Amino acid sequence: MKITPSLTRRAVSTLILAGSAIAVSSAFAQDALRIGAINPYSGPMALYGDECARGYQLAIDLKNAAGGILGRKIELVRGDASTPQQGISAVDQLASRDKVEAFIGTYVSAVSSAASDAALRNQKIYWDTNALAIELTERKLPNFIRSGPFAGNFGDVSVQAVLDAIAPALKITTKDLKVWVEHEDSISGKSIADSQVRVLKEKGAQVLAQSAHNFRAADLTDSVLRARRANPDVWMNMGYVPDTNLLLKTMREQNFKPKAIVLTGTGDTFETLDAVGAEFLEGVFVVSYPRPDVSEKFAPGAAAYLAAYRKAYNREPVAPQGLTAYAGMLMLLETIQAAGSTDMAKVREAALKLDKPANSYPSGFGAKFNDIMQNTRALPNVIQWQSGKQVTVLPVAARASGVAIVNVPRK
Repeated sequence: MKITPSLTRRAVSTLILAGSAIAVSSAFAQDALRIGAINPYSGPMALYGDECARGYQLAIDLKNAAGGILGRKIELVRGDASTPQQGISAVDQLASRDKVEAFIGTYVSAVSSAASDAALRNQKIYWDTNALAIELTERKLPNFIRSGPFAGNFGDVSVQAVLDAIAPALKITTKDLKVWVEHEDSISGKSIADSQVRVLKEKGAQVLAQSAHNFRAADLTDSVLRARRANPDVWMNMGYVPDTNLLLKTMREQNFKPKAIVLTGTGDTFETLDAVGAEFLEGVFVVSYPRPDVSEKFAPGAAAYLAAYRKAYNREPVAPQGLTAYAGMLMLLETIQAAGSTDMAKVREAALKLDKPANSYPSGFGAKFNDIMQNTRALPNVIQWQSGKQVTVLPVAARASGVAIVNVPRK
């Protein structure tokens, strides 16, 4: 081929353009906005820390496909933390070594408490999507914002389900209803149980006991036998996966089968199904993070999240925490975009200006933060185990077509 001056000029131009594209791409990658995700990624709760991170990543993928935010690509950097001390170390390491500009989490409330303190020392925002303890926002840290529900929401929704749906199905009046409240003894479990007991007593129900246990316990027979002797109509429990599964297995072994079982925060994954079996779980209620089986009108974008999850991970969601994490990350990225910065004061100011009605996000949440930076438009839902599957039953507006509450009292 004969090389002409015009061909040479075109070749040079092409190389210059290609080089510019590479330079822009490299600059884009080097100037990535890094967000540190603090969760347990090893140990007994790793399954759920991973699930939260999957939700974060799917939200980031969605935003990056649309050009990122503030002209920058977003990257997720994991910080493994199952204990408060690990949370502190993870934050310090990610802030210094990995240059993350904001933090997000957290599956464990005690980890969130310590990690957000560490983030404040590093002058970074800590945006919590999944931790529940009331104390987290009551500290009024200038860098702490919670986009998801908190313990009081879980307590209120669980009691509302008991009084408005379960007691009528049992044909028992509120004043005659006998309730046993069990909980793991960390700040998360105690926060929710305290809320449940307070509201139940305010409404006139009989609270037989508020019983605490350690979620790392190897034997919970005593907790089960004490509840069985009390013979409650409704047995409620707030726990993590290991202790909840152990309690349910012990209940099955001790032939303790109350008329209604209401679990809070966990008990709605395949781990519980595998541990206990569909027969014992039939009719059990779980006050849960929203699931993607809700109606699209109630949670616009839930179906798209489910499709993206299946495509990315080639499986069904492991747990509902992922959808709440996904919605929370979307909210954080929108807030950073509105703030024009990751500066914690500016992000906080932008968050306070958010005003989206309920049913705006794929979780069914809206966005409106109060003065302690708790989202007041984020509520859990109630699922019920039916034929070995988890089905969203409350609120009624969230139900898919044809869904109803069944098997109350439990057979």
